[in-house]
Amino acid sequence: MLPRPLRPLAIVALLALTAVNGAAQEKAPRKLAVKAARLIDGTGAAPITNAVVLIEGDRITAVGSGLAIPKGTEIVDLGSATLMPGFIDCHTHVTGQPGEFYDDIFRKSPIDNAVTAHLYARRTLDAGFTTIRNAGAPEYVDIALRNAINRGDIAGPRIVASTTAIGATGGHGDLNGMSPYLRFEGISGIADGPDAIRKLVRTQIKYGADVIKMIATAGVLSEEESVGAPQFTAEEMKTMVDEAAMWGRKVMAHAHGSEGIKRAIRAGVASVEHASLIDDEGIELAKAKGTFLVMDVYNDDYILAEYGRLGYPEKILAKERMIGRLQRENFRKAVKAGAKMAFGTDAGVYPHGWNGKQFATQVEWGMTPMQAIVSATSSAAELLGWSDKAGTVAAGRWADLVAVSGDPLANIKELEKVQFVMKGGVVYKQGGVSK
Repeated sequence: MLPRPLRPLAIVALLALTAVNGAAQEKAPRKLAVKAARLIDGTGAAPITNAVVLIEGDRITAVGSGLAIPKGTEIVDLGSATLMPGFIDCHTHVTGQPGEFYDDIFRKSPIDNAVTAHLYARRTLDAGFTTIRNAGAPEYVDIALRNAINRGDIAGPRIVASTTAIGATGGHGDLNGMSPYLRFEGISGIADGPDAIRKLVRTQIKYGADVIKMIATAGVLSEEESVGAPQFTAEEMKTMVDEAAMWGRKVMAHAHGSEGIKRAIRAGVASVEHASLIDDEGIELAKAKGTFLVMDVYNDDYILAEYGRLGYPEKILAKERMIGRLQRENFRKAVKAGAKMAFGTDAGVYPHGWNGKQFATQVEWGMTPMQAIVSATSSAAELLGWSDKAGTVAAGRWADLVAVSGDPLANIKELEKVQFVMKGGVVYKQGGVSK
């Protein structure tokens, strides 16, 4: 027995130890086991049957066929479903989607974007996309959305945010076709010359940019004469890439025209977005440099069907009619040539939550169903620099999982009907119903 003077100290120590143990028990990570008839792990390997994925907290701890499930583990049995990694869309505009053309320009503000962005984020998550790379947003709305999701204030995918795209005066990132006497207030993404570009890259990173978006060429959904002419010099592009790299950031390049594509690849961008008019030399250059192509091959259907009704000028519609088919033909060439491809839809050009519709278009234009799945899982994660975190179902990765009822290798359209969504070990959708 302890001497009387030491007994109070022993009691205090015991109480402290009890409190610590109690806190440890309260904070013990939740243990889950997700079972499914088959698992496509995102690497391109053959599916695993009788799949079991063990999870602690927000991470996967083990994966296997018929894996033993430890006692006390909560089981989520998905029956005959196909389980996959959470999908990654490398090109979205999650803070908005188009309404009537002139209403969007003159009657709405970034406040409208901020008010509705969370709805689009949730629709994206429910579609099975647990990670997105956002390719431009006004007034840092994507930064605020990313932060709110990360804090747990709202539900949505993980967001790699770019803030405003960086473009040249009069280019695709600028507002063209208006009177010179009109003034539009707001945070600008316009920079001309190396010094201004360096300053803007630093400013965007200061306010939270995870990635830098370069407008390397003209575009489709803007009132320019060209659809693909270069809009930065080689020196300007190299400056942007070098400055971003100094701050630990990659650059994604909007580029439709062949010369601008090659100029951006030589400058060292991580990915070329759209790549509509890429030629054979550009494809070989992308392969040699390890540059990803992110080609949004679905949205042509939606633009041609709906944008006339939304009041878009004929100049824009004519550009889309000219470029849509060519982009798909060049997508087929790039796939056949073995270029690195990552999934990116330009969602926001069409309704959010429809991201999965692009899988079938990719298969129609040259990918196998497995290649299409890999483009939105391990390949997309590689582009983001997240191969150790996402894109595959493996021990140590985030517990980001999706499931569909059937076999997407037999019917790729199954990926348009995601029934189960888990992000970071939390179930957001089950049985086709959002939680």
